Amino acid sequence: MTAEFVDTNIFIYAADAGMGLKFGTALELVSRLANTGAGTISTQVLIEFYSAATRKLRMPPEEAEATIRDLAAWTIHRPSHSDILGAIRLQHRYKLNCWDAMIVNSAIESGSVVLWSEDLKSGQKFGRLAVKNPFL
Repeated sequence: MTAEFVDTNIFIYAADAGMGLKFGTALELVSRLANTGAGTISTQVLIEFYSAATRKLRMPPEEAEATIRDLAAWTIHRPSHSDILGAIRLQHRYKLNCWDAMIVNSAIESGSVVLWSEDLKSGQKFGRLAVKNPFL
């Protein structure tokens, strides 16, 4: 099984039926990764989802917490001190913002070959990790 890392924005779209076509695409992707066991995330994705869901989507905190609870079966990367240093090196090398660098580092460290995100350039490669935008 090939690990695939999912950025926060995909989960936000999958949680909001008002997102139109992005909702369906994101929900299908998240469902596929959940069913196959290939889904990978990080603690950063979990906390960013909770923050955005409760603030931007005005999702009740209990519902956002339940969504996070449902993601417990996914592979979850828990960044260490050395991961932060790795992200800093990625930030400098690729001119990323610090939060995107942490996402890329977590995807690499979790052994993912795909990073699903619309925040980074689709097709961009970081070693064997490739960024894909599911909405293109």
